[in-house]
Amino acid sequence: MLNRLKIKQAVVVEGKYDKIKLESVIDAVIIPVNGFGVYRDKEKLALIRAFAASAGIAVLTDGDDAGRQIRNYIKNAVTKGEVYHVYVPSLVEAEDASADILREAFVNAGVAGEEPPPANGESEPITRERLYRDGLIGVPLAAERRKKLLRRLNMPENLSATALLEFLNAVCKAKGYEKVLKDI
Repeated sequence: MLNRLKIKQAVVVEGKYDKIKLESVIDAVIIPVNGFGVYRDKEKLALIRAFAASAGIAVLTDGDDAGRQIRNYIKNAVTKGEVYHVYVPSLVEAEDASADILREAFVNAGVAGEEPPPANGESEPITRERLYRDGLIGVPLAAERRKKLLRRLNMPENLSATALLEFLNAVCKAKGYEKVLKDI
């Protein structure tokens, strides 16, 4: 098996099967929008906008009408940051595409490449245990601290712990997280 492509941008896909397929091909944050559910999910849209404004997003949807509608909705909803479009051949659904086709699609979109090595102190991922130690989950008053952190990050106050971890690890990194944490 070939190495997974490193993608700096968050990759937005239609559904969970697309995400499962991509996890074997790329190394990136992958955000499934659950099809047309993206129209109702304000938290997911805020997360997509935050990634677009920081690292950019790469949108990969099927070539059918539904995929084009979802792609256009996301493109129009993101007003700040970079949006890259990744396309697979029109007769192939993303979840059914071969690894070679997917790799080529990411390379053609200009988003595949090696990331620079992390700066000192940023190689350790932020974990649930870290959030617990920092009083953001599982302790008294954690909800209030987490809301303050999310407000400081301009994120929805009801963001799940999993989505918060993805955002912190992809965008803030350890040093950025520590700085924001001190501010609250």
